[in-house]
Amino acid sequence: KFVEDLIDKLRTFSKERDWDQFHSPKNLIMALSSEVGELSDIFQWMSEEQSKLNNIDPKSYELAKEELADIFLYLLRLSDKLGIDLKEESKKKLKLNGEKYPVNLSKGNSVKYNRRDE
Repeated sequence: KFVEDLIDKLRTFSKERDWDQFHSPKNLIMALSSEVGELSDIFQWMSEEQSKLNNIDPKSYELAKEELADIFLYLLRLSDKLGIDLKEESKKKLKLNGEKYPVNLSKGNSVKYNRRDE
């Protein structure tokens, strides 16, 4: 229900502002990419250790929360415009990933499934 409610709120938000005309899949993908870039900017020059939850500075953490929310909202808006049920597709993808990355071959191993034999 949470996701459905957010999608409804995004539809209303867009309609009230007459922004639906701008929300083509192409434009939403571009906006989503920009938001991912903004999130990347926050972490770009941090060390691995600085980027971890217990070490990240409070200002960067607040900015990351805002950018993650933007990313999530754009992703919901895009999936709505394309008629994709993200909950269902996420379940399918998790199952597929389980098949691609079986525990016995993947545990502690970062090699992608299609590069295991190289």
